[in-house]
Amino acid sequence: MKRTLSLLTAAILFFATQAHEGMWLLNKLKQINEAEMQKLGFKLTAEDIYDINKSSLKDGIVRLGGGFCSGEMVSAEGLFLTNHHCGYDAVQGLSSVEHDYLTDGFWAKTRADEKAAGFSVSFLQHIDDVTERVNGELTADMSEADRNAKIEEIAGTLIEESSKENGLSTEFKVMFEGNEFYLFHYKTFRDVRLVGVPPSAIGKFGGDTDNWMWPRHTGDFSMFRVYTGADGEPADPAPTNIPFKPKHHFPVSINGVKEGDFTMIMGYPGSTDRFLSSHGVKLGLEQEFPSRVKVRRAKLDIYEEFQAQDPVVRIQYASKHASVSNYWKYFIGQSRGLKRLHIEEKKQAQERELMDWVNADATRKAKYGDIMTDLESGYTERAKFEKANVYMQEAAFGSEAVILGFRLFGLKMQLATDPKDAPKVAAAVARAQAASDEFWKDYNPATDQKVTATMFRMFHSDVARDLQPQVMNTIEKKYKGNFDAWAAALFKSSILTDQARMNAFLAKPSLKVLDKDLGFQTSESCLNHYRNFLAPALSAGDESLERGYRLMVAAMREKNPAKNWYPNANSTMRLTYGQVGSYVPADAVFYDYETTVNGVLEKEDNTNPEFIVPKRQHELLMKKDYGRYANEKGELITCFISNNDITGGNSGSGVFNASGELIGIAFDGNWEAMSGDIAFEPELQRTISVDIRYVLWTIDTFAGASHLVDEMTLVQRKAEEVKVDVPVETVPAPKKPTKTVAPVKKS
Repeated sequence: MKRTLSLLTAAILFFATQAHEGMWLLNKLKQINEAEMQKLGFKLTAEDIYDINKSSLKDGIVRLGGGFCSGEMVSAEGLFLTNHHCGYDAVQGLSSVEHDYLTDGFWAKTRADEKAAGFSVSFLQHIDDVTERVNGELTADMSEADRNAKIEEIAGTLIEESSKENGLSTEFKVMFEGNEFYLFHYKTFRDVRLVGVPPSAIGKFGGDTDNWMWPRHTGDFSMFRVYTGADGEPADPAPTNIPFKPKHHFPVSINGVKEGDFTMIMGYPGSTDRFLSSHGVKLGLEQEFPSRVKVRRAKLDIYEEFQAQDPVVRIQYASKHASVSNYWKYFIGQSRGLKRLHIEEKKQAQERELMDWVNADATRKAKYGDIMTDLESGYTERAKFEKANVYMQEAAFGSEAVILGFRLFGLKMQLATDPKDAPKVAAAVARAQAASDEFWKDYNPATDQKVTATMFRMFHSDVARDLQPQVMNTIEKKYKGNFDAWAAALFKSSILTDQARMNAFLAKPSLKVLDKDLGFQTSESCLNHYRNFLAPALSAGDESLERGYRLMVAAMREKNPAKNWYPNANSTMRLTYGQVGSYVPADAVFYDYETTVNGVLEKEDNTNPEFIVPKRQHELLMKKDYGRYANEKGELITCFISNNDITGGNSGSGVFNASGELIGIAFDGNWEAMSGDIAFEPELQRTISVDIRYVLWTIDTFAGASHLVDEMTLVQRKAEEVKVDVPVETVPAPKKPTKTVAPVKKS
């Protein structure tokens, strides 16, 4: 074996190990990113990505719901792809013991077989930078409260001025911690239908064990179709609707990827906190993260106990379990990464450097001198209540019965203030009835009873008594602190835990019944505690924190004006670019950039629900029946990694090559870089994507749904057409990994 790397190989490894930080606004690409993107191999222009006058790549990007996931159009007939876990809730809602689409998968043979998904999708129309208009009405002497009130007033005016035509809406977004402001205009389509989803044994292969991990062998995808009215405009779901005709749909490349290939991801990252101060990191590590991990693990244990006992409960709680589990593991990884990479200390050093610059000039000191004082005092105040806040969110509000009780508050207020106004009472009853009807399908009282008892017991034992809701007094006095006995009494009698009791109450609503109901008393106690005590207590330090962060970010940008800054993710469309690349996660460990189906067979364990391989899949893989989806070596690639910068909300985002062709679907981040939402780690950060050829193979060969592949535009280029020259003459040697590398977040 040769002991030296060729110059070309060295160049590729160097680029591949330096992740490309940034979640970029599309309307800023021309001035900030286009040149670097093209240097990395991008063959298009910024106008090809974002253009408000003609079709561009943005028009093929799908926002699911309000931004819980992303997707990409892959046909002229409204077909789009997203992740399996993004469609999981819809598939679970359509499943039953008789038709278990979670376990068996689902493939619509005809358009008539497609099933209502229960969510809407939106397409970005254009972005307006309204920073000058907003800042023109703000003054330096405003308090943060007055400033926020004025911003809210301006936002309302701007939104009111925007078009309200069918499906059109406008969202006002604050960027750079209150220093810039934008309008995002969308068109929303309300008729979305499930077209296909692989069995969970493919779509969730590896389960919680492999979640956030590399190497990965998961076929994490699902397919939906958007429908419109006969005029092509948004319409309520109806049998007469027609498939949506997108302005752009993405060609699908079956060429695959190589180390160093350009990659681009477009989607809707939900939330990052890259400007978080050292005080914020400290609060998270000491109070927030360990509390969330502890409570979620207890809830997962109960879910798993009841799911194992009853196939109905297994389906009912599949989506709930997945939701709780995903961020249970995320917070573990994030804590580990923040500690191992010494992020608090690094941020302290950055803050000292910033304040040295501030204090070196009298004008800067007058403007920015109180930044750290504001942040420290704000977090000191918040720290008094942070643990109670987490336990309220995760534990008290972790009871499904308690949450259902919140849906009755409108009716309670109407009965208390004007019970004789029959139309208003009827309207409140109708809203409560709609919430109740939706609730029962995926509800198991026995499961929730144990969850409720456990959650409130943990709240009582782990949080200071004076920070707990008043319902704890009832449990202590009437039930002598026996949370199981209290929960048993509640679930035996409450209208919140039995559909027949709820329906009887709504047929004849009574304030007296609500006031005496143990479940509603608990809901009311928790909500009043949060609204009247905890939320105001938590917000006591908000003014200091808001002012501190706004001025800190302004100072950082003023100190380094040559840097290309990007705002934190906030569920708006962003673009991230980088390259395919392997990485070194720890000393003496090397991870290649792609996996093959050989790994599926290596992990196969049909006694373990997380690693089941369906019989048909096993047979096809053993025969190496890969068809046109095999690479040049005859292998079927499952997943690959690239150094793109993503986070939650990017799930389902398309991964595109230098020509804007779909090559994969992003679905995860890697364990070693789970602190990345707070501090980006260029040598470690990787995006995990399912290779589009594995997606196509699953649809075509495994499922036999070739009609769906035929609907797409497949592209296979000749080798000379896909070759990208890497500028090697100025590239330094690749970095040698150190022994201090270590632990960042899911798409």
